[in-house]
Amino acid sequence: MTRLKARLGNGEIVVAPGVYDGLSALIASQAGAEAIYLSGASLAYTRFGRPDIGLVTATEVADTIAAICDRVTLPLIVDGDTGFGNALNVQRTVRTFERMGAAAIQLEDQTMPKRCGHLNGKNLVSTGEMIGKIKAATDARASDDFIIIARTDAIAVEGFEAALDRAAAYAEAGADMLFVEAPRTVEEMEQIVAALGKTVPLMANMVEGGKTPPMNARDLEKIGYSLVIFPGGLTRAVAHTSRAYFESLLRTGSNQAFSNQMFDFAGINQIVGTNELLETGSAYDEKRFSR
Repeated sequence: MTRLKARLGNGEIVVAPGVYDGLSALIASQAGAEAIYLSGASLAYTRFGRPDIGLVTATEVADTIAAICDRVTLPLIVDGDTGFGNALNVQRTVRTFERMGAAAIQLEDQTMPKRCGHLNGKNLVSTGEMIGKIKAATDARASDDFIIIARTDAIAVEGFEAALDRAAAYAEAGADMLFVEAPRTVEEMEQIVAALGKTVPLMANMVEGGKTPPMNARDLEKIGYSLVIFPGGLTRAVAHTSRAYFESLLRTGSNQAFSNQMFDFAGINQIVGTNELLETGSAYDEKRFSR
C-alpha cells in the first residue's frame, strides 16, 4: 500500500491493467505491471457471464481480492462500486477489502443498482450522501496508505460542470484521488486536470469502444493524469480468443490447428510455478520427519 501512494506522487503515470483472478494477476505481474486493477465489470463478465449492472456482491469481490493477493504482491486497486450500500456498508467494505490485501478502493456516486460507467441510464446519489460515504471510508481504513478513490458519473447525468463541482467536493471530503468518469473529448480531460489536478492525483479510464477517446499512457501523463486503468481490455481479449478457440475445436475436433495460439502443458505449468511449488512442498514431506 505504501509504495502505491508514494508512486502516485512522483509525476510519472501508473498503468494498471485490469485483472479478475489469480492467474490474470500473476501474468500481469510477470509482464512487468507495477499495479493492477480488479475490475467489477471483468469479474461480472468472467465469473458469471453477466453485464456490469451491480450484480456482483461485496463478498464475491473480497474473495477475489484474497485470491489475488495470496498470489502476487503488486498493489491492487479494487473497484468497490457504490460501497455496496450506505455509509455503514462502505465502512464494512473498506475494512474487508483492506484486510484482504487491497491497496486502494474506488467508490462511485451512482445509486444502486449501479451500471458500467460507459452505459447509459445511470442515476446518482446526492453530493451530500457521497461526501458521507467518503468520510465513512476514510474513518474506516486501518492505514492512511490505503487509498480512497472517489469516482463521479455526473457527466452523463448532470453535465460536465456539475461533475467538476462534485469531484471538488469529494476531494474536500478527504478522497485521496479523483476519477471523473467518461469524459467525452480530450478537451474535457484537459479541463478536468486544470480544475482538479492541483488538489489530488487524477485517474483516467480507457474503455475500448466507450465514451472516452482512446489515449495512451504517455499522452495522459502529459495532460496531467497520475493513474490510468485499462479495466476490461484483458477480458475482451480473452473473450475474443475463447470464441476463436471453441470454434476451431468444434470445427476440427482437435486443438492442433490452434496450438500456436496456446500454451502447452509444460508452458502453463511454467507460468504458474508448478515445479517451484512442488519443491517447496517437498521440504515438508512426512518422510523428512519420520522417526
